[in-house]
Amino acid sequence: MPDSVQTTRTSAPEQATGNRHFARFTAAQRTMHAVLFSTFLGLAATGLPLRFSESIWARGLAKFVGGFGAILFFHKFFAIALTIAFLVHVKDIFQRALVKREKGVFWGATSMVANWKDVKDIFAHMRWFIGLGQRPKFDRYAYWEKFDYWAVFWGMIVIGFSGYAMWFAPFFAHFLPGWALNAVLVIHSEEGLLAILFIFSIHFVNTHLRPDSFPMDMVIFTGVESEEEFKHKRPLEYQRMVAEGKLESRLAEKPQKWFVNFSRIVGFLAISVGLILLILTLTAYFG
Repeated sequence: MPDSVQTTRTSAPEQATGNRHFARFTAAQRTMHAVLFSTFLGLAATGLPLRFSESIWARGLAKFVGGFGAILFFHKFFAIALTIAFLVHVKDIFQRALVKREKGVFWGATSMVANWKDVKDIFAHMRWFIGLGQRPKFDRYAYWEKFDYWAVFWGMIVIGFSGYAMWFAPFFAHFLPGWALNAVLVIHSEEGLLAILFIFSIHFVNTHLRPDSFPMDMVIFTGVESEEEFKHKRPLEYQRMVAEGKLESRLAEKPQKWFVNFSRIVGFLAISVGLILLILTLTAYFG
């Protein structure tokens, strides 16, 4: 869900040259994303060896860290960290919507909730892919970004519940039948595998490897984007901000070079780990 954006105005010389930058994500949003991808990588790196424990690489990793018991310990640690982050995010959504009465949390151009325009954008995009129409103009969030968001949201509920049901089986056995406890093992395993395949293929491609962002979209790390990027990727949002006289409020300082380079290293490291895990998953699954 969108958050209120805090910005810092750029200097007059930079504005005069047209090299302006605009805030897209707050520090809190970027921190949440960092926690999300870090814990997800940790869960994938520890969950896959448990799922494919007979694979050579899984046995090698278990031997390196002290056995599958150690891997399970780290898996639970990352699960707790991700659960806390998820609950903080949900609490923030409802606090902004119900307490602060912010508009656009659950509906509208700035919401992560899908609407009719997203449906039309999907078909318009498909026509553009095959040369039968113009490229659709996107607002603050494109349809694939909303899809990514809700895929993670759904995964947190299904994978999270099934994981805790296995972890605390004696407790859940008081109100779940035996077949349900057996089912959660399958659900957790297959949904986790699906999440890994989705994030390390579809999400990576949609976010970083498509032509508009290749080789990496840095905005989730730096929090800002150039005016040229803003106009090109989200023309409807840019036009709306201009029409409402709010564009200047989004002005932000250009990120420092050292921070961009550091973010690029972190991003490439995360993508590299993800692609390695994807290859190991495919070789173990089909092998």
